[in-house]
Amino acid sequence: MSAALLVGYSSSSSSNNSGSEGEDEDGPGPRASAEPEEGGSRGHHRPSPPPPPRRLPIPDSVLNMFPDPEDGIVDDVEKHGGRIRTFPHERGIWATHVWVPYEAKEDFFDLLDLLMTQAQRVLPRLVKMEEFHISLSQSVILRYHWITPFVQSLKSRMASFHRFLFTANQVKVYTNQEKTRTFIGLEVTAGHTQFLDLVSEVDRVMEEFDLATFYKEPSFHISLAWCVGDVRSTLKESIIQELQEIVDGFEDSAPLLRVQAEQVRCKSGNKFFSFPLK
Repeated sequence: MSAALLVGYSSSSSSNNSGSEGEDEDGPGPRASAEPEEGGSRGHHRPSPPPPPRRLPIPDSVLNMFPDPEDGIVDDVEKHGGRIRTFPHERGIWATHVWVPYEAKEDFFDLLDLLMTQAQRVLPRLVKMEEFHISLSQSVILRYHWITPFVQSLKSRMASFHRFLFTANQVKVYTNQEKTRTFIGLEVTAGHTQFLDLVSEVDRVMEEFDLATFYKEPSFHISLAWCVGDVRSTLKESIIQELQEIVDGFEDSAPLLRVQAEQVRCKSGNKFFSFPLK
């Protein structure tokens, strides 16, 4: 099956600014005062000019095409659980990431609930992940006009890859590069070589656009939960061992955590792309 390219948009719509420019000026302007014409007879007045035409409000979509360069973007950490951007928000640049998705089933969430209950006894502020994947790239930034050639290059690189089985069943603790977040994940123990091959091709695309490549010795994994800060010292080896015992003892954990990689995905801003493997 040849690799096909699909593009979609996120379901969450952007909120529009309330009100439009000129709404407070919709009413007609004041009429000219009635004064006698110079040299005219008493009681005869100049005719009043017609009222100016009503100003229509300018649509937000038009206003947003010409943003005020002095309007700053405020990064409200309260809106996303205290997470800190790895790079500042800037108009015209799109956060971009490449990954292999893991489609979680009901049994997986049962296992995740058991792990969360145990882990939150020592780290109550852990937050469960909402989506699951195995990263093939760091988060990088693209200019808008780079997105199409970037995606086309990525599609070409992924076209020759076949589907493969991988297993992710080893509990491990991670931090992001800035040490601002800590993750509990399941490390890949089978399929590592195939993921390295995928990363090698993704890195070539990154190099074409002078972007950061992936880590030199990556530990491919599915993140399960996260919290703000570097809390590796709190999640001691004994805690990790307890979590591993839950994974090992979970009914049908072997088939649950041995899955097939069927596609590679890319997200750039609010655009999603999918590259099915053969």
